[in-house]
Amino acid sequence: MKKEYQEILKKAGIRPSIQRIAIYSFLCENPIHPDVETVYNDLYPVYPTLSKTTVYNTLKLFEENHIVQSIKIEDDKIRFDADMSNHFHFKCTSCGKIFDFFDEKKADKNYTNCVSILPKNFSLEKYQANMWGTCNNCTK
Repeated sequence: MKKEYQEILKKAGIRPSIQRIAIYSFLCENPIHPDVETVYNDLYPVYPTLSKTTVYNTLKLFEENHIVQSIKIEDDKIRFDADMSNHFHFKCTSCGKIFDFFDEKKADKNYTNCVSILPKNFSLEKYQANMWGTCNNCTK
């Protein structure tokens, strides 16, 4: 699996250092939409030379090279998602978990609708559909 992540980084034009591979593999293998703090806290015991600054800079590099996306679903945190497919995010206001929902046709239609309302000479660079409510575990 690490070899696969290394190849993804290379294809994105990113030098695949041990720390970068570890951060990218963490995002791919833990689709919990972590913030910088979570990535750092989970990886630091295994990689004691890792710093929060390295995690932050690496995640921004990944985003700039379109292999992760940042999610602004909270006022005080930026979270990251390695799934670059068109999908929706749902944050449970009770337990705080963030869920992915996949419906490509609806996601594509929402994107198309957003593009269609833009005035002439505007271009859409990033699109996210975020929802808030209570998850099925919290409504029981």
